[in-house]
Amino acid sequence: MSTINKVPASAGAEWLLGGFALLRKAPLALGLLGLIWGLLSLLGVQLMTVNASLGMLLQLALGIVGPLLFAGLLWAVREVDEGRAAQPAHLFHFVRSEKTGSVLATLLPQLAAVLVLGLLLVLMIGPAELQKLGEVMTTLQATAQAGGQPDPELMRSLPVGRLFLWMLMLFAVVIAVSLFTFVAVPDIVFGGRGGFDAMRNSFRACLHNLSAMVVFYLLLFVALFAISFGVQLLSMTVQLFAGQTAAIWLSNLLMMGVLMPLLAGSVYHAWRQMLGAPEAATTTDVAAPATHFEA
Repeated sequence: MSTINKVPASAGAEWLLGGFALLRKAPLALGLLGLIWGLLSLLGVQLMTVNASLGMLLQLALGIVGPLLFAGLLWAVREVDEGRAAQPAHLFHFVRSEKTGSVLATLLPQLAAVLVLGLLLVLMIGPAELQKLGEVMTTLQATAQAGGQPDPELMRSLPVGRLFLWMLMLFAVVIAVSLFTFVAVPDIVFGGRGGFDAMRNSFRACLHNLSAMVVFYLLLFVALFAISFGVQLLSMTVQLFAGQTAAIWLSNLLMMGVLMPLLAGSVYHAWRQMLGAPEAATTTDVAAPATHFEA
């Protein structure tokens, strides 16, 4: 049995503010971990231009170890929260660990979502229509690169209604997967639970605190927009002096250096309030007292 704390909607704002606070506490140490992650991702993209097969293998490998890297980032975030230093080695702490299998289990909802959505896309649109959609998208991209105007007839020939319905299903599935995984990794790392128990706890905790989740994601969207805007302005400046390639690398690395520690810090605070010790739910100035129930 595990205790799930009920928190007010304002807790969603506290999670994000807590993530910013931890990043401000150790910007260079935590930012470096995000930069290392971003550098690995960019190397995979660059490798695809040299050898497509090797590049795709590296991208696939990074996708698989993604939860393990996030677990390491969570570990570093807690180190900072408790007054210790974050180290680059923390990022790879769970690549070989007794908890590796449990952390990797959090990929299963995502894999199931991809399979279900792919099957639904084929059933709803059909192979012939999908091939036609690919051709239309290629034509539109070529037209945009040439500076021309897209042909309205191309869009009219697409099954827009069925595509819109599939996108609604995609949105619903993404939400469901996020509920299962939102605080699952910290529950494995810090709560000592197995992968499936942690995902069950995450789903119940998020479902029980939907108002806080909505507030968090809305504020995260605003924060991401502001961060992206600032990074793009800096990237445009760099492009004037160092070229487009340098600007792309800089913007991607900066986004990863800020975004990943921010997400890890926010998820860490969310886990502490919803699934951590009951007293943790009241240590961050929650506007209303937290309640809890057994799950």
